[in-house]
Amino acid sequence: MDLPKHGRYDYSPIIERPNYDWPDGKRLAFYVAVNVEHFAFGEGRGHTPTVELPHPDQRNYAWRDYGLRVGIWRIFDLLEELGLPACHLLNSEVIKHAPQIADRIAARGDELVGHGRTNSEAQGQLSEEDEAALIKEATDGLSDRFGTPPRGWMGPWISESATTPDLLKEAGYSHVMDWPCDDQPVWMRTRSGPILSVPYPVEINDSPAMLVRQHTASEFADMAIDQFDQMLKDSRKQPLVCGFSTHTFVVGQPYRLPHLRRMLEHVVNHPDADKVWFTTPGRIADHVIGLDEGVVPRA
Repeated sequence: MDLPKHGRYDYSPIIERPNYDWPDGKRLAFYVAVNVEHFAFGEGRGHTPTVELPHPDQRNYAWRDYGLRVGIWRIFDLLEELGLPACHLLNSEVIKHAPQIADRIAARGDELVGHGRTNSEAQGQLSEEDEAALIKEATDGLSDRFGTPPRGWMGPWISESATTPDLLKEAGYSHVMDWPCDDQPVWMRTRSGPILSVPYPVEINDSPAMLVRQHTASEFADMAIDQFDQMLKDSRKQPLVCGFSTHTFVVGQPYRLPHLRRMLEHVVNHPDADKVWFTTPGRIADHVIGLDEGVVPRA
């Protein structure tokens, strides 16, 4: 039986790969991802903590909007208190809906990751022409506001079509975060040359953990702490990437914030924090791109 294949990368067991370090001899690259999303009212897709209502479903729209009105500002404050950088997976429509958020991101000097126009749509269902237009519109919106284009992309709903990596490479992106296949960056093939896959967590991700699998905030914090501790231990053998993924309307809720604080304080105050590189996906990509040829094998 010959199973269909994606052809983007080859099988590579982590135990057989060359060893390398992150900057300054660090062994674990750690980043915080904040999904900053805006949704159409009365149509399209949307997250929900409860039963969906028929459109316009003002209850769930308003719950999501809470993340932009309240939740993100508390997340910003916590990140600043702990001295942590962040990457923001930013819908370009947020810039028009909530320009103060873009101002705060710019003032912090945080990293942007392209995240489509809105999470009311998923690009994987679009034609190639329409998907290319979506990528261009989202990229242009972020570029116009922040002065430089984002170099990394994660699709709304982590959705891809069969040609998404090709379109991203052709749009000037250096890395993509849609493929949770590894704990290290992986080179992927596209029709226009290689693009880097930077690890992004599907499990240590507050939305699927708490909204889909129904974990409590306390359980999610415990999961994140266990993930970090185990990966820090494993990084003695190989350099690894540990990301925490958050959504403003999930961990931005007041009763979940103490558990977000607990997870991040554990990381920042860990006895072996000197072995951790507190960074962003773009810096991870830059480091790997700058390694000698063959250290991270090309697909």
